[in-house]
Amino acid sequence: MGKYCLHFSYLPQGVKVLFSATLIVLGIGYMFAMIYIFESHAGRDGKPGLSVQDLIIAYSGSKKATRLESALKGPMASMLPTAERDEIIAWVRRGAKRSEYNTQVKPILEKRCYACHDGSNPHIPKLKGYENLMKKVQLDTGMDIFTLVRVSHIHLFGITFIFYIVGSIFCHAYLRCLWLKSLIILTPFVAIIMDIGSWYLTKIFPPFAWVVMISGVFMGIAFAIEWLVSIYQMWFYHRLPEEIRSNDGFVS
Repeated sequence: MGKYCLHFSYLPQGVKVLFSATLIVLGIGYMFAMIYIFESHAGRDGKPGLSVQDLIIAYSGSKKATRLESALKGPMASMLPTAERDEIIAWVRRGAKRSEYNTQVKPILEKRCYACHDGSNPHIPKLKGYENLMKKVQLDTGMDIFTLVRVSHIHLFGITFIFYIVGSIFCHAYLRCLWLKSLIILTPFVAIIMDIGSWYLTKIFPPFAWVVMISGVFMGIAFAIEWLVSIYQMWFYHRLPEEIRSNDGFVS
């Protein structure tokens, strides 16, 4: 066996504390990322939970409702009471008349939406004013290409750094099957490429939303395995295999 990485048991206490603190913070961050993804996509199809149809609507559009309706039923559903949300949707379906906007819709937007959607943030849709709102009262075609490109490069850089760090720590773990260890390290990098690539493909062929969901599942499984195995072997793995002891603590 080649001498590449010292097993956790042979590392200084300070290094193990550093690795553990890093994994804990990244684990919390990953959990919040999952909550954000769920909250931003779940319910777009009008049903509770995150489904493939929710992902299709997010990337390809509903093709039945306006962008405003899709947002109000999906990521913005919790931002205003059901009665006010239904009132805005009913206004849209009646033809989005300006006269009704001033008396029924504008007061709701001023109270619930303008704090974020006043136009001060270029990455958040501006809803202030009838003309700006009407830009969202159009057939929902999902995320536009510019938004996908912007989100893609953020995810590619960010997730690569996360799994490089977690994978580098996991390299110090011992697995009897070297090919399995390599597969676990490689999986999230393949998954993120398939995931992001499928965002664009879903706009053309909606069933690719299944690849988005499956890729996310594989990414999460790989993260969980690397995290749990690393923490366990760092602090609770006392019966070291002879293979490690005879190789002066090095694992491949």
